[in-house]
Amino acid sequence: MESTSNLSARRYDLDWMRVIMILIVFIFHSGRFFDTFDWHVKNNSTYAFMDTWIAFLVCFLMPAIFVISGASLYLSLKPGKGGKFILDKVFRLLVPLVVGIFTHVTVGVYLERLTYHQFSGSFIDFFPHYFEGLYTEGGNFAWMGLHLWYLLILFVFSIAFLPIFTILKNQGRSFLQILGDFSSLPGMIFLLAIPIILLNIHVNPFTTLGERNWGGWGLVEYIPFFFYGFLIISNQRLQDIIRRQRWITFFLVIISSFLLILTNLKYPQPRFGSTGYTLLYGSIALNGWLWILLLFGFGFQHLNVKSRFIAHASEATMPFYILHQTVLLIVGYFITDLQIPDLAKFGLIFITSFSVIFLLVEIIMQFDLLRVLFGMKLRKKAGLQPVQSASQAKIAFGK
Repeated sequence: MESTSNLSARRYDLDWMRVIMILIVFIFHSGRFFDTFDWHVKNNSTYAFMDTWIAFLVCFLMPAIFVISGASLYLSLKPGKGGKFILDKVFRLLVPLVVGIFTHVTVGVYLERLTYHQFSGSFIDFFPHYFEGLYTEGGNFAWMGLHLWYLLILFVFSIAFLPIFTILKNQGRSFLQILGDFSSLPGMIFLLAIPIILLNIHVNPFTTLGERNWGGWGLVEYIPFFFYGFLIISNQRLQDIIRRQRWITFFLVIISSFLLILTNLKYPQPRFGSTGYTLLYGSIALNGWLWILLLFGFGFQHLNVKSRFIAHASEATMPFYILHQTVLLIVGYFITDLQIPDLAKFGLIFITSFSVIFLLVEIIMQFDLLRVLFGMKLRKKAGLQPVQSASQAKIAFGK
């Protein structure tokens, strides 16, 4: 059986899922002003119920994006094109990361220092201090780009696993097909949660690879999600199983979410290595994987629809993602001090920020220099053959 039905056909379902997940990221960060957890800029009043909403999104948000990234890597990986692949990752991921670190990310750090009364003065006064110490060690220099850490980790994953993925796709197709077909056996797709569960409960969160400052998960825990995306998109039978079992997945999501709520109520802050920790973080891992299967199941069924909108929106996801948090922080910094109801603040932050980002992205997409700086391809020149496939387009998120 062929691994995929037609790799030359554009995967509009992946485009749609990518856009949906980035919109959820925007919604997620729009709410961070109002939860009780630490963040760069906070509202005067915070709410415990927002913690539940944030925790719910953390279960699947970044893991789903890494699954999509793994799928995109499979589509973009070409035989004998390893050098071109690496160069593409440098321009698509490292360039916008470095640009962000030395430009708009500095504004986010500055606003954070103002919010927590760690600095007073103008941004011009602050800028020289931005290079004092590493942000993760209590300093100011955000070497990971704050929210742009995803670009850094995706680059590291893409390069580190390139030899393995190249062998699997080019020389190991039979093994990859066997693995995909085995995963498509009854119930096996759900058992893929086991490695995720084991990592989530056994990797020490007080270590570099285990600390959950990266989207709510440890860095090492994103590896199976990344690999699963590669595996899923390589095998049509596996995709069909995920699609056909979407309603079973839906009911399992409801059950696992209910169990997660009960576990969290019983063990709200468990100690690493305890029974409560095992049950809580095992439940989080299982729930996150089921939500991802649900997204892909309904995505495969309903979202593989061609439209001019999704082609444009998918291309815009990269600059949108790069800019969204900085714009939110700037807008939120001024709005959170207004004497208006907090619900109105949320709405004003959301609408204003989205409008500003939309305008900036549309401007960026018109100029090749800006496109390069924000991880996009150059505009197609008149007379050239238009790009037809998702793998050729390499639109965003690691493609």
